[in-house]
Amino acid sequence: MKFRRVAVTGIGVLAHCGIGKEAFWNGLQGPVEDIERRIYDFDPSPYFDNPKDERRTDRYAQFAFAAAHEALEQAGEIDAAPTRRGVFLGTGIGGLNTLEEQIIRRYEKGERRVSPFLVPMMMANAAAGGLSMRYGWQGPAENTVTACAAGTHSIGNGARWIATDRCDAVLAGGSEASFTVTALAGFRNMTALSGTNRSMPFDKDRNGFVMAEGAAVLVLEEWERAEARGATILGEVMGAASTADAHHITAPSPGGTGAVNCMELALEDAGLAASDIVHINAHGTSTPLNDAAEAEAINKVFGSGSPPVVTSTKGVTGHALGAAGAIEAAAVLLAMEKGTIPPTVGHTTTDPTMPAIDLVVGEPRAWTPGPSMSNSFGFGGHNGSLILGPPS
Repeated sequence: MKFRRVAVTGIGVLAHCGIGKEAFWNGLQGPVEDIERRIYDFDPSPYFDNPKDERRTDRYAQFAFAAAHEALEQAGEIDAAPTRRGVFLGTGIGGLNTLEEQIIRRYEKGERRVSPFLVPMMMANAAAGGLSMRYGWQGPAENTVTACAAGTHSIGNGARWIATDRCDAVLAGGSEASFTVTALAGFRNMTALSGTNRSMPFDKDRNGFVMAEGAAVLVLEEWERAEARGATILGEVMGAASTADAHHITAPSPGGTGAVNCMELALEDAGLAASDIVHINAHGTSTPLNDAAEAEAINKVFGSGSPPVVTSTKGVTGHALGAAGAIEAAAVLLAMEKGTIPPTVGHTTTDPTMPAIDLVVGEPRAWTPGPSMSNSFGFGGHNGSLILGPPS
């Protein structure tokens, strides 16, 4: 089969460090306070026709609507038929805020006071379905729930719809808003969280991830159609892969074997050699086991001769779970547009027990954009790798 090229024509993103892609990019340069990575100043009202619809939409779906709005505004008028437009949105947890609120309401006020909108608000597919209805996109509308790899998987899966001629345009990305008392307690009690709200990717003193909320949505289009309508092409989805560790529900496989397999398959999918990759946006969560396994996996795949430049943007954004991979794909595309790679904020001391990687620290690093990889590894042993290229 001859696969079609997949262009990126729109980027929408919101994170703790900035709402909108320009504010987000500026925020990635650091510094960052050691606080929870919530989006404190998000106002959902511009994205709804009336307050009633806003109240009936969980925060994670509100984020997705805001990101998609920005991405579509940048992409411009898309001329594909409605049945050739798809939506692929990932999330790790979905409408957890709504679920917890309604459980508390039932406990305090009884079953009859539980909202009839509980189920449609908490569904993991609510954002995908909501976007398809909002814009009249009548092609496939699906969602991926693969923990912290969901955003990456959704972009890869959405790109395949275009590559295999199922769709001509796709909204793809991820969204997450899981700051509830119970969720934080669960992560804290499993010792996954940093006790100081300090995200320190690949640092000797890293001690856990900092939970975040946020979303990113990309507009993907078939390359020749995008060119023909005069769209500004921002980048290309060149390849993607998904594998499972089949090892442990939370810990990575020893030696990063699942990640190695995933990165190698993504290279094969893109038709590239390891030496073609010039930049990696690492999963880099700031947890002891995951960072060590990823560094080892990068060394196994790329060797030590001419390693790609690595950064982890989670030092600023924190870890937005199912939205993380989409947010990081946006960061890679913006790094191509700006001609610089943002630093790994929070990293100060090299870990001598980890294999060496060429980590960007301190200041942004200028580069000539080329094929780049974005990695995501999730609880359950889910691995995802995307390969993104510059707009040429």
